[in-house]
Amino acid sequence: MRSFKILITAAFFCCVCPSNLVAQKIVVGSKFDAEGRILGEIIAQLLESRGFQVERRLALGATLICFQALANGDIDVYPEYSGTIEQAILKLPRRATIHELRQQLQQQHHLELLAPFGFNNTYAIVVRRADAARLGLKSIGDLKKFPNLRYGFSNEFLKRPDGWPGLAALYGLTAIPSGIEHGLIYKAIAENSLDVIDVYSTDANIQRYDLVILNDDKHFFPDYLAAPLVREQMNVRAKQALEELAGAISETDMIALNAAATIDRKDFAEIARSFLEQRKLTALGNNAQTSQGRWTILFRRTLTHLKLTALALIFAMAVAIPGGVLVYRLPAISRPLLYLTGLLQTIPSIALLAFMIPLFGIGVVPAIVALFLYALLPILRNTATALFSVDPLLKKVSVGMGLTTWQRLRHIELPLAAPTVFAGIKTAAVINIGTATLAAFIGGGGLGEPIVTGLALNDTKLILEGAIPAALLAVLVEFGFERLEKILIPKHLLQRMAE
Repeated sequence: MRSFKILITAAFFCCVCPSNLVAQKIVVGSKFDAEGRILGEIIAQLLESRGFQVERRLALGATLICFQALANGDIDVYPEYSGTIEQAILKLPRRATIHELRQQLQQQHHLELLAPFGFNNTYAIVVRRADAARLGLKSIGDLKKFPNLRYGFSNEFLKRPDGWPGLAALYGLTAIPSGIEHGLIYKAIAENSLDVIDVYSTDANIQRYDLVILNDDKHFFPDYLAAPLVREQMNVRAKQALEELAGAISETDMIALNAAATIDRKDFAEIARSFLEQRKLTALGNNAQTSQGRWTILFRRTLTHLKLTALALIFAMAVAIPGGVLVYRLPAISRPLLYLTGLLQTIPSIALLAFMIPLFGIGVVPAIVALFLYALLPILRNTATALFSVDPLLKKVSVGMGLTTWQRLRHIELPLAAPTVFAGIKTAAVINIGTATLAAFIGGGGLGEPIVTGLALNDTKLILEGAIPAALLAVLVEFGFERLEKILIPKHLLQRMAE
């Protein structure tokens, strides 16, 4: 009877409580480019004004990382483009309507594509205005006449079927383009390092750098209608709120919003708030995020960076040092173990982080796992090398003294190997501090956050806000390990500078 009363009370509470008292957190993601960040903030602030608790996971990596995070349930919504869904996600062999894309997404991934924002941000190929006038370049097909032009495309564009491979095949272009981070591509063409680049048609930098869009006379690029891509299970009221953005952003609007970020250097949250208030979609009031001081933000990012590096290093030591001992004691497994850890080093960092998402989601955990894998090789190899390098005469003496295998390892071999093992740990720590900046691409935070934002805005100052503290942190860690080495390792085992 008592249990029944508890159930009735709980049911009554759920029925009569206002919906905004029930925790309804929506995780909003975005790609790391400026437009993605702006649209992500618009989505987040609109949902906050409708009473939802919002967690921001903005500035994730490219399409692969965002889509995997959504399909994996780590985020609930992020802005995506119809052409990207058609070509890069669903890999359809033909053009598809919005209705067809919705059907495919629902059937294959249980995702929903909401109504488009109202603008088309397609790919475009641009050249400097002076070069277009001098060479008579009007369309993409005209590039065939000038094979010596220097091409540079974003790395994603180079690999996508709706990017360079398909474009080159259709127009018969034979150039060998260079891959470059999209945030740096405008600077490269402005400094005359490149002649032909790929851009997004709503990018304000096209006008800023006086570039000319070449006509896609064979209609290779599909429409890229921006729209919220959401999980099927996301709150229905949240979906209805996002439908208010349907048709609310024109191409002219989006160019102006991008200009506010990339040229005027306004904050993404400020840009989104101003837009929503102008459209009378929301008045955030107390929901607006409170700004933090620069030093507070730097301190928080540094602590996160240290946490990522330290946890990964501790786990790596726990695995790699015993692994090095196994390599030393069991020759049969030495090659496979060393080859495996060496192979992990060859995987590009951002790719390894993307591989972690289906297993561990986004955030701190996959970043720590990836850093752990990268730290294994220097520690394991140094441990094994140090043990193999112990003086054979000392080994024979220890056997003659009647010491067991474990006693020889504990009292003679490992102490003698300690300086080299310690050097491997120090190397792994310094490498991980640099690699940990990439954790920002999967929402792991740290000192990579301003670097990612700076790349999106082509802002050297922002890049340095992350790069300089990371470099200083690496120096401090190096110095700290040197001090620790003098404390933990006997002086007679430390290598001394030659006099």
